[in-house]
Amino acid sequence: MKLILAILRTDCGEAAADALVAQGYRVTKVAATGGFLQQGNTTLLLGVEELQIEEALVVIKSACKEMDGRSGGIAFVLNASRYEV
Repeated sequence: MKLILAILRTDCGEAAADALVAQGYRVTKVAATGGFLQQGNTTLLLGVEELQIEEALVVIKSACKEMDGRSGGIAFVLNASRYEV
């Protein structure tokens, strides 16, 4: 299991979350202001299997490029096979 953590512009984050949900992914959306991208942003969290990583990243990139043709943020893929509470 992998965790994709995508930090996106707010407008891009909304479009990406909608596109991911339409493709059957479960997404947690967290809104924030300032800091990393120096503007309002949305952080998307989604758990995916190894084989779904590329597809999910393509959905995110496509949704952001449809907004205005430019990159909408950054995504990290983290190993989530072990967790502690």
